[in-house]
Amino acid sequence: MTKVRVAGAGMTPFGSHPERTTRDLFAEAGTRALDDAGVDRGDVEAVHYGNFMGALSEHQGHQGPLAAEALGVQAPATRYESACASSGVALRQAVRDVRNGEADVLVVGGAERMTNLATAESTEVLAIAADELYEVRAGVTFPGAYAMMAAAYFEQFGGSREDLAHVAVKNHANAVGNHHAQYQREITVEEVLDSPAVADPLHLYDACPITDGASAVVLVSEDYAEDNGLDAGVAITGTGQGGDRMALQDREDAATSPAATAAAEEAYGDAGVTSDDVDVAEVHDCFTIAEVLALESLGFFETGEGVTAAREGVTTRDGDLPVNLSGGLKAKGHPVGATGTSQVAELTKLLRGDHVNSEHVPDARVGVAHNAGGTVASAVVHVLEEVGE
Repeated sequence: MTKVRVAGAGMTPFGSHPERTTRDLFAEAGTRALDDAGVDRGDVEAVHYGNFMGALSEHQGHQGPLAAEALGVQAPATRYESACASSGVALRQAVRDVRNGEADVLVVGGAERMTNLATAESTEVLAIAADELYEVRAGVTFPGAYAMMAAAYFEQFGGSREDLAHVAVKNHANAVGNHHAQYQREITVEEVLDSPAVADPLHLYDACPITDGASAVVLVSEDYAEDNGLDAGVAITGTGQGGDRMALQDREDAATSPAATAAAEEAYGDAGVTSDDVDVAEVHDCFTIAEVLALESLGFFETGEGVTAAREGVTTRDGDLPVNLSGGLKAKGHPVGATGTSQVAELTKLLRGDHVNSEHVPDARVGVAHNAGGTVASAVVHVLEEVGE
């Protein structure tokens, strides 16, 4: 079974792009990835594309062929939808295709345009990733759902709003200097605590923004990389996916995310590593409590012990395990269909040493990307390793 190399990574700036379309954003990210890889478009055998809300936000279905066309690639193209884990799931399928020998060169990525809708409209559209019958009709939105998860966590394990505020402060600090990030400015714990309440106990600065953007990576087989002299020193060595009941009330516990635990265990086993081997991680922090749940699901902390990680400096850029050096969803932004592959693009650059924050992980060899859908009813985890050319 061939190893899967990440030959190139590309992203658009994340933020508000009212003058652009989703396909235009993906074309920019994909072109950047192909240029970074040094791979000709004619060698691309398929495009795997993640998008969640385009059918509603742009009234556009059947987006796979449009994504390939915009990129200038004539190859089969498929759109994947798994809520905020859409491009993470697309990546997992692409990894399998290369491993199985079905393809040597693939472009995988995602794009989302969200700011063309008002905040209330975006919130309503995003809510379709929850259970329509038993959650949405009862008035549940994702800020409300994650607030219930935070409240459940506090009740079972302790923790405080101030602990969560340190997660937001950490990720905003990491985003300074990342020219792809939506918010390249620092914030303070006091600003987080004093920001307007959204859904108790979560406030405005506990939440990620609404974002337009796109990301893409070029995956190649080892043989293709060698035959074409590519500088592709990062490999995806592990992939895993987990699932859970859609509605929070149907789960045994709202304060943990077993889907992510299952995905992590599969990915670690696939790569032959453990959580102790991980040097740097990009995790799905759509809300500050989500980062805490991710850290515990990935095995970095025991259940109930991850909430103080940022406050104690363990997950800061100078800590033992830097988390979300990109700024995370919280500060870099969260164009939902693009988030999964943007995490892998950021990790690739961190491991290669050409990321703005690579100086904080100069000896990193193993990275983990954690991408979640909804309230983690779906989760995808990938292990990346620096393997040299």
